[in-house]
Amino acid sequence: MAEYYVYIMTNRSRTLYTGVTIDLVRRVHEHKQKLADGFTKKYNITILVYFEATPDVRSAIAREKQIKGWLRIKKIALIESINPRWNDLSAEWFEETSPSAVSQRDPSLRSG
Repeated sequence: MAEYYVYIMTNRSRTLYTGVTIDLVRRVHEHKQKLADGFTKKYNITILVYFEATPDVRSAIAREKQIKGWLRIKKIALIESINPRWNDLSAEWFEETSPSAVSQRDPSLRSG
């Protein structure tokens, strides 16, 4: 059975974006890589701060609409109920390939 995800992403300024998807890892990757024009690309929305799963697509869409209709303060309370520090919940999902990222992970690769 498929899972559908409602998620909230943000940027360093804490601009909020709420979405729904069947493939959370793929969708977060698309946001992080700015693969689609639009709000998330324009505002550099790359930090996953909240998500929930449901097996029913209609429930996921209804929940997305519900959250989008909330005042910002209620969205913040939802995020902070599971992620009080606003950590990027997808931080470990993707392999970094830049040389500086590699050297930060493996001290033996640092120069000097």
